[in-house]
Amino acid sequence: MTLRCLFVDFDSFFASVEQHDDPALRGRPVAVIPVASTTTCCIAASKEAKRDFGIKTGTGVAEALARCPDIALQLARPARYVRVHHQFLDAIQSCIPHGKAASVDEVPCWLIGRERERRNAERIARDIKQALRNIGFGDSLTCSIGIAPNKFLAKTASDMNKPDGLTVIEQADLPHALHGLALRDLCGIGPSMEARLQRAGIATTAQLCAASRDRLRRAWGSIEGERFWLQLQGFDLPERTTQRASVGHSHVLGPELRTFAGMRSVLFKLLAKAAMRLRDEGLLAGGMSIAIRFVGMEARFERHLRFAPLDDTPALLELLGRNLQGLERAAREGRWQVKRHPPLSVAVTLVDVSPRLAACGELMADRLRARQASALLDRVNQKYGNNALYMGSMADAVEHNAAPMRIPFQQIPKPALEEESPLHGIEQAPTDAADLLQLRMNQFKVLAEKTHRERAAKRHLPAGAGGWGMPRPVQCGPQPSLF
Repeated sequence: MTLRCLFVDFDSFFASVEQHDDPALRGRPVAVIPVASTTTCCIAASKEAKRDFGIKTGTGVAEALARCPDIALQLARPARYVRVHHQFLDAIQSCIPHGKAASVDEVPCWLIGRERERRNAERIARDIKQALRNIGFGDSLTCSIGIAPNKFLAKTASDMNKPDGLTVIEQADLPHALHGLALRDLCGIGPSMEARLQRAGIATTAQLCAASRDRLRRAWGSIEGERFWLQLQGFDLPERTTQRASVGHSHVLGPELRTFAGMRSVLFKLLAKAAMRLRDEGLLAGGMSIAIRFVGMEARFERHLRFAPLDDTPALLELLGRNLQGLERAAREGRWQVKRHPPLSVAVTLVDVSPRLAACGELMADRLRARQASALLDRVNQKYGNNALYMGSMADAVEHNAAPMRIPFQQIPKPALEEESPLHGIEQAPTDAADLLQLRMNQFKVLAEKTHRERAAKRHLPAGAGGWGMPRPVQCGPQPSLF
């Protein structure tokens, strides 16, 4: 009885939800995209898109359209996916207790006692598949299940026979059951790790399985190589608990927000969302990283701040605003030509996080009021929806519904913290992404043509006139910046 883990992987989850909700999409190639832009990538693809056109997660939208001009592009609806995820968890729970969801479309379950016998484990897997059909999704949403001696191998097995597959790897099947896989089919081996293994003389999964424990430790350069070796051999290693290192958000700006004011508003909204998550998890942050990318420029604006641990939104927004003043001054003085190099994407991350229990209470009256104001914001927004109550500096971002709820890898977002409130009359995104995508393509074309004209005119100016120059650095830390 070597079977210990049953791993459920929902097939083409986001795209399958879209096909279930809209029968017109069933049987068609579908791609789910985060924003209506040709410069983004697909975050999910339907079974048809994968099978017939090789479109998968990470495929660029432009490439997907080139491969399949008729592909249906659907704007992501994270809140809907999270709701279906919890429905699926309840269905699985009716068959077997499940562990902590690895991501929104993956769930491990632990086998005990006679459940570890292959016949019983396979019966549980079939029960799970039937339970998912019974909750009203029929055959439109399926899952692939892997059963193996540990979670790593069970997850690997769940990917070996898709869609709607059931694969069992017993101890006696190792390592031969893995030999047909590519190195990057194994969880934990990405492009850089694959390159390191190849430099170590390991080019195939068969060679990886035959390598010694010490050899893999040297290839990884750490004890992680030993852990990987043990998992390949079928050892069931204890789950590691790691403390969260950061809380942050990023966003690609729409053309209507590619100004200093629009960029600043979106950054404020991202930071307010990160601060609310920080408080919800009972954490304090001791630092903040700010990053801004620009159209047509390699140089970036970056700031890395350190401060006493805190979690209140007003103090964090004040720090952010203070460190954007230098960039605003550069725009005002013409050292940053905003129209020529508008901001493209922004990111803000709270770092050096620690449990709130490790900090004492506030002694300063203004700091206490700031924390009380943050607590009030949380209560209102969790009751009526995120940004039902918000800072005025976030108005542009809220008005344009910028930086909406997203589903990151290996984390299940809480709609109560991130789903937008309907109270302030935000216009909802159209259900058909094609019209909005065409609008975005037209806006990008106008922006590109305008930039081209400005550059053409620039060639006729005297040397050095109107150049980017080097803005004076904002004094916010010891680290140098291109800006």
